[in-house]
Amino acid sequence: MPKRPPTGFNVRRAQQQRIDWDNSQPQPTEQPVSTPQSRPVGEVARHIKSQLKADPQLNDVWIEGEVRSFNRSGAGHYYFDLADSQKDGKSDAALACAFFRRDNRGMAVQQGDQVLVHGSADVYLPRGSLQIIVDDLRPIGEGVLQAEFERLFRNLNAEGLFNPERKRSLPPYPRRIGVVTSPSGAVWHDIQQVLSRRWPLTSLVLSPCLTQGAGAAESIAEGIQRLNLLTVDEPDLIIVARGGGSPEDLWAYNEEPVARAIFASDIPVISAVGHETDVSIADHVADRRAPTPSAAAEIAVPDRAEEAARVAGLRQAADQKIDSRIVELAQRGLLSRERLERAAPHPPTMRVELNRRRRELDQAIERQLALLRAQQTASASRLSALNPLATLERGYAIVSDDQERVVTTAADLSRDQRVSIRFADGEIAARTTSDATPGKELPHA
Repeated sequence: MPKRPPTGFNVRRAQQQRIDWDNSQPQPTEQPVSTPQSRPVGEVARHIKSQLKADPQLNDVWIEGEVRSFNRSGAGHYYFDLADSQKDGKSDAALACAFFRRDNRGMAVQQGDQVLVHGSADVYLPRGSLQIIVDDLRPIGEGVLQAEFERLFRNLNAEGLFNPERKRSLPPYPRRIGVVTSPSGAVWHDIQQVLSRRWPLTSLVLSPCLTQGAGAAESIAEGIQRLNLLTVDEPDLIIVARGGGSPEDLWAYNEEPVARAIFASDIPVISAVGHETDVSIADHVADRRAPTPSAAAEIAVPDRAEEAARVAGLRQAADQKIDSRIVELAQRGLLSRERLERAAPHPPTMRVELNRRRRELDQAIERQLALLRAQQTASASRLSALNPLATLERGYAIVSDDQERVVTTAADLSRDQRVSIRFADGEIAARTTSDATPGKELPHA
């Protein structure tokens, strides 16, 4: 039976060797065919891989497409094809992608997602297949900001930036507060008004920054770092504040530079971004979150009226306790004297002795009462010193400029400037008549 004639590639080979398929013996050719120079598969594959690695455009590339054939391995690696999405469901091209666990961090990816990936082209030598090694993936379209928020939240939470154990308590009576916000917005004015009303003894220092747009996150972070680097009149507390706005307007407070600057701050931080319903990454990292900038100012300082009432209550409680102790000691003295009188005999010599001891006891009681009265007076003085208005009652006054800011040095004022002077019994308006002149040094006590 004759053999089946060859087809395709075998036909060309048969023609080269002039094989008679009815006679299996090959026929000699007129000219010998030279063997082409060949290379091992691995050498060719590695050469292709090196060429890809040498191309800078393929080692730092952003690619947009639709996730196809998504598969998650047991080790947590993601494998999928990135294809051009077409209306008919077909695609012009597709690229195999590998998104390893160390980079994806459990990010939510599913079939059909429109994504933007960053990575580099590579060749998987065992199969000789081209693939994109992905190191970053971002959703496209609706929910992009939320997805980025969740990604950064997971990463920072894994690093411990949100741990409740690291959050510090706020100082009860801060001397100086730093504010990181825009100098032209209403937030700076609102914070000044609240502090002037509640606790005018605290001064403010503004660390200006951008609050939205390109470079805002870096500007906010620099504002926080600037306050931490102060060596003179450094603040006891920092307020990072911004008024309300759209999610895009507030996005700078969800970026990593701001979160890390708050985390690295040596000074406790209150975050007050947007309105009560707006919760940012900065809120989670800060030592305390305030629903609004005005609320942050109220949290930062006590209310002087409440403090005055509290001091008055403490004074009243101390007075009552001291009075109760005096009455108790007096009653004990009377009881002791009565016992002595009942137990003492009545001869004249014993009565003299009894009278002497009575006088000694009366003197001891008087000394004890005098001591308690002195302690009461000292306690009352200490409590009075805690009263925020006590400083004014001793003849001092609080001077504020025409912007309602507390003036702490004469150099802060200039000639013909309107000021407000608060005394213990009221407030008057005044105007300066000269520039500041060096004052004499006060004598030491």
